[in-house]
Amino acid sequence: MHHLDESHIFLFLAQLFVILLCARGLGELFRRWKQPALTAELLVGIALGPTLLGRFLPGLQTALFPPDAIQQSMLETVAWLGVLFLLLDTGLEIDFSIAWRQRGSALAIALSDIVVPMVVAFVPVLFLPDHFLAHPDRRIIFGLFMATVMTISAMPVAARCLHDLNLLKTDLGFLTMSALAVNDVIGWVLFAIILAIFSQASVAIGPILLVFAGTIGFAVLVLTVGRPISTRIFDAMKAREFPEPASSLTLTLLLGLLFGSITQKLGVHALFGFFLAGIVAGEAKSLSEDTRRVINQMVYALFVPLFFANIGLKIDFAANFHPGLVSLICAVGVGGRYLGAWLGVNLTRQPRVNRHLISIAHTPGGMMEIVVALLALEAGLITQPVFVAIVFSAVFSSVILGPWLAQALARRRRVAPGRFLDERALVTHLPDEGRAEALRLLAAKVAALTSPVAARHVEQLALAREKEFGTGIGHGVAIPHVRLDHLRNPILAYGHSPEGLDWDAPDAEPVHHVFFLASAAGAEDLHVQILAQIARAMARADNRVRLADVPDAPALFAALKEVLTLPTDAR
Repeated sequence: MHHLDESHIFLFLAQLFVILLCARGLGELFRRWKQPALTAELLVGIALGPTLLGRFLPGLQTALFPPDAIQQSMLETVAWLGVLFLLLDTGLEIDFSIAWRQRGSALAIALSDIVVPMVVAFVPVLFLPDHFLAHPDRRIIFGLFMATVMTISAMPVAARCLHDLNLLKTDLGFLTMSALAVNDVIGWVLFAIILAIFSQASVAIGPILLVFAGTIGFAVLVLTVGRPISTRIFDAMKAREFPEPASSLTLTLLLGLLFGSITQKLGVHALFGFFLAGIVAGEAKSLSEDTRRVINQMVYALFVPLFFANIGLKIDFAANFHPGLVSLICAVGVGGRYLGAWLGVNLTRQPRVNRHLISIAHTPGGMMEIVVALLALEAGLITQPVFVAIVFSAVFSSVILGPWLAQALARRRRVAPGRFLDERALVTHLPDEGRAEALRLLAAKVAALTSPVAARHVEQLALAREKEFGTGIGHGVAIPHVRLDHLRNPILAYGHSPEGLDWDAPDAEPVHHVFFLASAAGAEDLHVQILAQIARAMARADNRVRLADVPDAPALFAALKEVLTLPTDAR
């Protein structure tokens, strides 16, 4: 029996060095091209695995990644840690309480985006030839799995694209992320149940019902009782000034390990427990954006590249690539998710102009689709050709999302936010008394121009939105916004804070520039365009510096008008 020795450790470190260097390097290059790093990480694995290096330089590939059980298990263990933490981080990005408050519209979109893709995918895959199936005699279970995997959308990919287009903090982004959150939760519950049913030795109804009841019961228990308990623990740590972000990070990981152990014992995969733990931890408002960012960067800088590169090391993508199968999976995946979201959003009161954008945002399969497929492959539910087809579908849908959204957004009319700025709505020096005081002052400025609306009402609307979905967008900029009935034209107020205000922004930077937008309740398209244009203008460092070095109110107003009227996408 072989034992772990120094040669294993040396080679393990060499493997980590090569994979991380290549995956992170190529990933950063892809980010500059506005493409997901996931594509680069998979390509590195494919290049280092049997597909390329093993085919053309088999001696080098075997020397670097030998078929030694101990060596392979070392890399496999780290890769699985990566996917567990990825599910934890995905759960952190889901604000379940917000999704619940949006439950009418979000639930309509999410349910339609689950049922429709399942139907679209289930029927064609039932007619696949036997050689594509791991178990031709269990075709129905295979069909149910394929139907389920086609429903899971890549929430992080959608969030990143909406952020890049300055739409994440808008009502459109708010509803999209809420619907994706509900979609993720329901999709993972369905997948966990199907995988557990497949794992049963027999098709006896008793064990199947037990797994079903255990999965649903544990999820409900965690999301109802577990959320307030974990929130109180996080709040208590903050009140006692525990060191951060270390304490919150440790507690979040402990929740993941606890819930993962429980779901694994229930006969459902541990990944589902980590996902639920992320949702529970993410509900704690005392878990700052900075701490969330630390967890996110740790996961995506170290663990995720290793996991996705490791996939390419295990499978020969060239030998298992079937163009017809790949085309079918891409078509039913992207087409089904788009059609499902489109039908769902048409059941809501969303304006027609937003429906196409929301539907597009639901199309990427991304990382989650690949994770689910890998679990199915390792459980023996699908074959390698089907897995390769799902991977290509996930990458294809993620790559086209950014350009597709940008093209759809470009068709909407563009507006210059400077048109709606009023010189009477400027605060040249916001007091260093926190976010609430800044909102109170700017709300009063807006209310003074929207008679008979009370300042307190405007302030309460702004505070309510901040509690639900923070409006700090990074780069020292925040864009709080409200919708007011009977308002004819939008009103834009601005406040400058030389010292900087704590706004719990995603980049943890203090906010110096606060734009307060009020628009009419029915003017969704105009509202989204103004927010996106402000974000685009303030993403430029020269504009931020220009607004910081203004001597008085008239000069500030002139500078703001110019900054918000220029063609901001010019470089």
